[in-house]
Amino acid sequence: MSKRQSAKYKIDRRMGENIWGRPKSPVNRREYGPGEHGQRRRGKLSDFGIQLMAKQKLKGYYGNITEKQFRRTFEEAVRRKGNTGENLIGLLEMRLDAIIYRCKFVPTVFAARQFVNHGHVLVNGKRVNIASYRVKEGDVIEVREKSRQMAMVLEAIQSPERDVPDYLDIDYGKMKAIFLRTPLLADVPYPVQMEPNLVVEFYSS
Repeated sequence: MSKRQSAKYKIDRRMGENIWGRPKSPVNRREYGPGEHGQRRRGKLSDFGIQLMAKQKLKGYYGNITEKQFRRTFEEAVRRKGNTGENLIGLLEMRLDAIIYRCKFVPTVFAARQFVNHGHVLVNGKRVNIASYRVKEGDVIEVREKSRQMAMVLEAIQSPERDVPDYLDIDYGKMKAIFLRTPLLADVPYPVQMEPNLVVEFYSS
């Protein structure tokens, strides 16, 4: 098993939830955490523990982004008008790797980051290789012509595993998508419940 895949499954088991909704997740078989102490019964979490878990789950879902990056995204969400939790979800969904994953051009969010880093993606006709690049409403995201026949891409598109949200307009014939609007929490097809309000409480406490 690759290092990245084992890390991905460890996140699932640490959370005790199949956060990407994948059929191969070990949580489907074992709900306890990883490691030799994983089978101990979990005590009741404190408010801080619940908030921390909500933050780790959201951070893990987007490919286990670094604390520094996640904190910076949260601070941007605070600065924007409106509900901070909703703003946070919107900003995370505007990441280029998140959009590539949502479009089903790749099978996992980890693969999306690598796919972007390796230069397979164009935004408005220009190559962008920064996974955290923030896409704007109306931007056109496409897979480079040379990369469209990659086995991973073709398999991901065929997969019935995930739904494509309606804030993306996708043309699989041209391997192209338009980011129509910034989503709210209710628009995002998370397989598990995400609680950005608890993340706001975590950073505010």
